[in-house]
Amino acid sequence: MARLLELSGRRILSGQHNYPGTLSAHTEQTTRLAGAEPAVWGQDFGFSDDEQDGIQFRGAIVQEAVRQYRRGSLVTLMWHAVPPTMDEPVSFKEGVQSQLTDEEWLRLTTPGTPLHRRWASQVDRIAILLRELKEAGVVVVWRPYHESNGRWFWWGGRPGPEGSAKLYRMLFERLTYEHGLDNLLWVYNPNAPRSGVLPYECMFPGHDVVDVLATDIYGGEFPDSFHDDLLALADGRPIAIGEVGQLPPPEVLDRQTRYVWFMLWAGMETKWNTPEGLRSVFHHPRTMNHAEWAGF
Repeated sequence: MARLLELSGRRILSGQHNYPGTLSAHTEQTTRLAGAEPAVWGQDFGFSDDEQDGIQFRGAIVQEAVRQYRRGSLVTLMWHAVPPTMDEPVSFKEGVQSQLTDEEWLRLTTPGTPLHRRWASQVDRIAILLRELKEAGVVVVWRPYHESNGRWFWWGGRPGPEGSAKLYRMLFERLTYEHGLDNLLWVYNPNAPRSGVLPYECMFPGHDVVDVLATDIYGGEFPDSFHDDLLALADGRPIAIGEVGQLPPPEVLDRQTRYVWFMLWAGMETKWNTPEGLRSVFHHPRTMNHAEWAGF
């Protein structure tokens, strides 16, 4: 946390997300294309039984996270969580992108109900993995329930203290107090606001349960409001680009100086970016890549 605060306003860490089934393949590809290794290694605990997002890769993910952390990477993890009305594995569209009724949401967020207990048991399975990382000495930059200010995931689109913010707080309390996980830096990670996407603050769970704020930016546009509004809400905490499709061009890095990392989504290194574009960002004077971060 101290190192991230020190970067704020000075440098930005390069990053790359990876899929469960291929561990670090996208990091390796971006390293080849950009001529520099990303400082941030991202992964997802998965939700399906396929070869990309399968839950069967979780043990290997933990091992790779330990390896990456020990060689100096900033490790950031997320979980496209199964809805509490279903059991793993699920598909993305019918599972992760399903919706709960208002009645189901009320039962989910009410302790003691069968639906709340089912959610807790799902969380507990992830807690076992995070505990393995704690025991290995790994600090995890943890991005739960991302993009909650949109309505495309079952946990999102519910403003106010009884909505998506309450679910985030429930997760914080269970992992922190029930499981004693003090190796997590908690990231509140909404989507960049647009039509149909609520402002950052609508799902904000509170400064007492947030260490870092991040935004997900897709579409290739980087208005200053995406940066400035997040910075205002952060109240001194670090801010970041949690996910990005097309990398911010150098002039954006020069102007929006408080982001402390960006993480390119898996597959976007070749879909929405060119090798020349990658190199222009990874070798920008403000960008800090793996070798420099590992010695920072």
